[in-house]
Parts: sequence; C-alpha cells; structure tokens
Amino acid sequence: MPDPDDRTTPPGLPQTADRALQVLLAFDRARPEWGVTAVAREFGLHTSIAQRLLAVLAHRGFLVRDDSTRKYRIGPSALHLGRMWDRAGALDLLVVPVLSDLAAQTGHAALLSLPDGAHTRCVLAAEGADGRLRGYSLVGELYPAHAGATSKAYFAFLPEEERDRLFADRPMARFTPDTVTDLAVLREQLAEVAERGWAFTTGEYDTGVATLAVPVFLRGEPYGSLSVGWSASRFQHDPEQWVELLRRGAELIELRLSRPVPRR
Repeated sequence: MPDPDDRTTPPGLPQTADRALQVLLAFDRARPEWGVTAVAREFGLHTSIAQRLLAVLAHRGFLVRDDSTRKYRIGPSALHLGRMWDRAGALDLLVVPVLSDLAAQTGHAALLSLPDGAHTRCVLAAEGADGRLRGYSLVGELYPAHAGATSKAYFAFLPEEERDRLFADRPMARFTPDTVTDLAVLREQLAEVAERGWAFTTGEYDTGVATLAVPVFLRGEPYGSLSVGWSASRFQHDPEQWVELLRRGAELIELRLSRPVPRR
C-alpha cells in the first residue's frame, strides 16, 4: 500500500496536481498555517511554484489567505468535501468490516465514536451475538466527555488546554450513582487513561453497562474512539484480555482512513 508521507509522484500521474494535494495534506493541528516560504522550504520548491500552488488552492476555496500575516489556512471547500464524505457512506465501507470483526470476536457491540463538542457521538456500530445493548440502534447516541469509557478514551488524549476549555464553567450531569462529577477526579482519571492507553468503566453513563475503549488516531492526532460494550450483570470479563484486540482494530481504522487506496 502506498505511503501517504512519500512525496514521490507515482509514474503516470500529474506532478503538479500531486504537489498541490501534498501541500493541502500538510495542514494539521501542529501546522494550521503555512506561508509561501515555509511551503517552498518544506517541499523543496521554488518560491514562485509554491506561490502558484497556494494561489490555486485558495482560488478553489480549499485555502484562505490571512492578508495580515500572508499565511494560509484551510478553507470552506474542505468543509464541503467533509460533508460529502459523511453523506457518501465511504466511512461505512472502510470501518464497518472492522467493527463487525470485533463484534464477532467479542460477542458484544462494537462502536466507532467521533467528537461532537463536549461529547462523542456513535457514528457506526456492529452488534455482537449477545444482541443489542438497548432496544434501539446505538448509532447517533451521544456520550458526554465525563461519563463512560467511550468518551474518556478520546478526551484523555486531547491537549490539556483544549480539554480544559470544554469543561470550563460547564456543569457535569450525574447519569448514575457512578458518574464522576468532580473535575479534579475526572482529570486524574483522564491522566490514567492517557498513561495506559485505554479506558474501562462500568455503569458511569448506563447503569449496568461495562465499556472498554481505546483511542483512534489519524496522523498522530486524536480522531475518535473504538469501544466494546456489554451487560455487566450478564457477562464478567477481564477488560485487559481485549485491549490488544481493540488496539489492532484502531490501528486498522487509522490505516484505512489515512492511507490512499492502492492503484489498480
């Protein structure tokens, strides 16, 4: 499978288009802004070529230029593509097989959840042999940042300042007697999750539901969480027995979402 960090344009493909896409993919959390000189230096281009690439991307709305700094940021056309990605069902094609395999191996519901403000939202799910956790589909369900492993496995890996902004002056609702509503305690728990790399909770959001979750990363940044949930009253599991299984699933999701489809 091709390496997305390989900047060599494959034979037979237009180099200019490939360079423009490489520049676009360089925008991330660590480098949200790029100037002409920085792009030229990073990609080994003449400044005039870098300028033209950035100008074309800005012309089509993929970038916007800050005239005060002369630097570029991601533009509204990227939002359009993101919405089309959601509506086209491409995420389903790439991720549902991973969830189905995880549900088959554990016998329980497997979920992919993505951030939604101070929550994560289940966007895809597969049922295990033990049936549904609830009487309806989990897809679309919101999980608050402070309650349950599904959210904690994602929020634990955000930069601390970003996470603190989410909780600033925000009341933490108590869903069950086991819901953590003390911010100091929550911070300690999230630090533990970040250190060991996975989260496990019982009854924090749903009474009697146990959840094991791991983070999903894309290009080194937190993207969401992959989790398995089951009825704690019906099944007694050592969560660590499935940690590696979930980690392999999360790595496979990252691989499928961050690397280009091989040419046929």
